[in-house]
Amino acid sequence: MNIQQAKEQIRQAVTIYLMKDAYGNYRIPLERQRPVFLIGAPGIGKTAIMEQIARELDISLVSYSMTHHTRQSALGLPFITRKTYQGESVNVSEYTMSEIIASMYENMEKSGKKEGILFLDEINCVSETLGPSMLQFLQYKTFGNHQIPRGWVVVTAGNPPEYNRSVHEFDIVTLDRLKVLKAEPDYSVWKEYAEKQRIHRAILSYLDIRSEDFYTVETTVDGKNYVTARGWEDLSEAMYLYEEQGFPIDEMLIGQYLHHPRIASEFATWYQLFRKYREDYQIGRILEGTNDPAIEKRAKKAPFDERMTLIRLLTEALLPEIRTNVREENCLKTLHALLSEIGKSIREKNSRSVSELLTEEAQQEEKDLQELSSANGITDEQRARRQYPIAFIQDCLKQFQLEKPAGSEQEFALVKDSFAKRVSTMQAQTTRISSQITNAFSFISRVFGDGNEMLLLVTELTVNDYSSAFLTEHGNEAYYRYNRKFMLSEREKELSREVNAFEG
Repeated sequence: MNIQQAKEQIRQAVTIYLMKDAYGNYRIPLERQRPVFLIGAPGIGKTAIMEQIARELDISLVSYSMTHHTRQSALGLPFITRKTYQGESVNVSEYTMSEIIASMYENMEKSGKKEGILFLDEINCVSETLGPSMLQFLQYKTFGNHQIPRGWVVVTAGNPPEYNRSVHEFDIVTLDRLKVLKAEPDYSVWKEYAEKQRIHRAILSYLDIRSEDFYTVETTVDGKNYVTARGWEDLSEAMYLYEEQGFPIDEMLIGQYLHHPRIASEFATWYQLFRKYREDYQIGRILEGTNDPAIEKRAKKAPFDERMTLIRLLTEALLPEIRTNVREENCLKTLHALLSEIGKSIREKNSRSVSELLTEEAQQEEKDLQELSSANGITDEQRARRQYPIAFIQDCLKQFQLEKPAGSEQEFALVKDSFAKRVSTMQAQTTRISSQITNAFSFISRVFGDGNEMLLLVTELTVNDYSSAFLTEHGNEAYYRYNRKFMLSEREKELSREVNAFEG
């Protein structure tokens, strides 16, 4: 199975393990809840899907890599206590609470969530001293003398033996206590994730042509050559920042993330070509509708790979601005609701000042942000939604200090004015982006007509969450026209296939 299928299997398992009866008892007792054991190559995204599941189910997540643990840190430290049995006083060994279990209770205290996932990675690479205790844990969910809290589901993960010499293969007794899932790398699945994570378009255009280079591990006389999904994602993040700083992106940098000489070299060459196309085609002028006619002549004669790269370059230029715009609009909607409540308090002659109300809201947002981070990690979108009103309030409070408004009504007038300026800036950006999308469609239509190039542009804007949200909210006639045309075309092909099958 691929990682997306594995995610769904784990999500379903966690869901049924947390189901309760009419009296609040878990329908599958903790002792009968088989831990999930996800086997997958390094860097395939095992930790990422656990964060996604926890957020989707709104439960906590505590993650540990078991290779970092000794028997003492996992089970707790022994200490001597005095007890009396049948009138005789004796010394007895007990254990302090395991670091792992203690962190689960700390998580519950900080997040307020009583249910969660305990994710133990690299569980088949534990030390020899800890190994025997893992069987007891997998069956009884206890570390030392302490059981994990009820309402917590155990998910484990590990690498196949061919990827890690430290792997200890589990025997049948152990495996029989687990729900075993095996996930394989799959570029088509990762690409959906990559589109949402804003993976660099040069990487996606390269892998679209050479998907076999997405994930590979080879053993050579000089050691292992390998490229992983994690490597591509980390390289993408570095590339954006290197471009921002004007630093060179060359084979020396790429080889630090893609540990495979051939792939690193070929991608470095591809990136230079990608940059050349970006400059030659004057992408910014195409989106502004002022491109040189010579560019259209070149595009018409371009080979297939170059045409596909051109579409990638157009979306590469569009999507970051669209992403910023959608996030800004979402944050402004959240902020508007917050300010409406403050306005209501002022109209009701609330005794507290606007400064006090704003400060209280900022503190609440900071608390919510901390709880989200403690529970199951936080997405960039969630973080922005919490940090935006905090930053806005801080700016308003600074403005109050400078302008010293008299009374709540003047304070709130300044707040509304600051909010209106942000809305105006966002709306101007929305208008510019809509125009750029229309110009992109006009260019592709003039140069390529309704061919595969147009289909790729429509698809790129449809599958990306941010561009899809932008187009749903604001519309674009050019996009809808071609989207309807391709949907109709696909339906006609489907009907044709059905007719042919019937006649056959």
